[in-house]
Amino acid sequence: MKILSIYDPEFAEYGKVVEGYDVQPILDVLASSTPLPDDVVYVPEEPAIQSLAAAEALAPTLYGGLPVQFGFCNGHNTKLNCLEYHRDSEFNLGTEDFVLILAKEGEIVDGKLDTAKCKAFRAPKGVLVEVYATSLHYAPCHTDPAKGFRVLVALPKGTNCDMPEIGGKTFEDKLLWAANKWLLAHPDSSEAEAGAWVGLVGENLDIAGDI
Repeated sequence: MKILSIYDPEFAEYGKVVEGYDVQPILDVLASSTPLPDDVVYVPEEPAIQSLAAAEALAPTLYGGLPVQFGFCNGHNTKLNCLEYHRDSEFNLGTEDFVLILAKEGEIVDGKLDTAKCKAFRAPKGVLVEVYATSLHYAPCHTDPAKGFRVLVALPKGTNCDMPEIGGKTFEDKLLWAANKWLLAHPDSSEAEAGAWVGLVGENLDIAGDI
């Protein structure tokens, strides 16, 4: 799979680079105080990051004053497995280079998306990235198996937490997997085994041979 850069023109449809903020204190805490498992761990809100002055300075601008949660997604991964979307952008920041496999919400047809429509983008370490609400995404992929990835995940407070009881009134409700989290799983994924909507068709993409 071809891996593009977030500085390539193609990325403009999926997100943008965010500049002008001091993110080094956040990177320092990610590197020193969050785990790096052999698989993947996601924590919606990390108090050690949440309490940083740098995070408090950044928070008001991300969602125009809405409450923000600063968490992380860390580990080792090279596969697509699933795609998710929220009703808002997500902000990512890595201590090492990482790759995002992305698609577009508008490419979902009858609850299905062909994984051949996905594109991969490499984000350099230390660069804050906005991933638009209409960009389907999931766990980052590492670029160096010896280093793995530690990636900040900033979202509106409550996102990815316990799934609300909404009654299943629409088809899209079948995709809801947590608060503000709609998920399409590949049939080979553990999420599919756990009951997530199987909405990805085609190959479960793996960038291991491309990094």
